[in-house]
Amino acid sequence: MQKMSLTALARNQLDAARTGTSGRSASTVYGGHERVLRQTVIALRGGSALGEHGNPGEATVYVLSGRVRLVADPDEWEGSAGDLLIVPERRHSLEADEDSVVLLSVAKRA
Repeated sequence: MQKMSLTALARNQLDAARTGTSGRSASTVYGGHERVLRQTVIALRGGSALGEHGNPGEATVYVLSGRVRLVADPDEWEGSAGDLLIVPERRHSLEADEDSVVLLSVAKRA
């Protein structure tokens, strides 16, 4: 059994995103290339984004803090702290309307 504080990890990642040149920072908290499930804490400074990219499997974005927009043309979904967004199975981007931290969960297709 392992235990970690997502609150502390989110705070650390947001600090890194605020000071980094890209405006974002991420840390895998569970899984990886050897597992089907991968969970990653992603922090975005307000106004920054994860550019358009494909979806490698079933995925959700749980908003830990801040406000984000999940964009998959022509659709767009807003999320704030406590919201769970289902990532569409097509190209999409994630944009931060303010300093934000999300937990991305992905179950990769075999």
